[in-house]
Amino acid sequence: MTILFGEEQAVTENVAEKMREAAEICVTEEGLDSARCEISFSFVSPEEIRRLNAVYRQKDAVTDVLSFPQYDDVTDPDNPEALCLGDVVICDETARRQAQEYGHSYERELVYLFVHSVLHLLGYDHMDEAERLEMREREEEVMKRIGLARV
Repeated sequence: MTILFGEEQAVTENVAEKMREAAEICVTEEGLDSARCEISFSFVSPEEIRRLNAVYRQKDAVTDVLSFPQYDDVTDPDNPEALCLGDVVICDETARRQAQEYGHSYERELVYLFVHSVLHLLGYDHMDEAERLEMREREEEVMKRIGLARV
C-alpha cells in the first residue's frame, strides 16, 4: 500500500503508518491487492477545501475531508500494474478543531477522516441511513483493528 504524500504534507511517521495500516485493511477486505494500490494525500487550508467543496459538490462550506475517486468500480482498473484509487484531501485546521470538540487525539481524528475517505474511494457512501450505518460500521472496525477505537 502506497500513500503519496505531497512534499509539504507533514504527518508524523506514526500517523503515516496508521494511515497505511488502515488503508491496507480497507483495500484487502475489498479483495484488492494492496501492493498495487496507491492513494494521494494532501492537507489544504479551510479556504481551499471550501473552494473544492463548492466546485465539486456545489456546497459553499468548509468541510473536513473530500474524496476524489479515480474509478467508479475499483474492481475494473485500467492499469494492471498500479491501482491509484484516488485523492484524499483533508483540512488540517478542521481536523484539529474536531479532535478537540470530540475529546480525542488529533491522530485519531486525522486517521478516522482518512479511513472515511478511503472507503469513499472504494465505493462506499452515506446517502441514505442503511449506507451510512454500513460505512460507519466499517470505519469503526478498521479503527479498532489499528488501535484507535473510540473510547
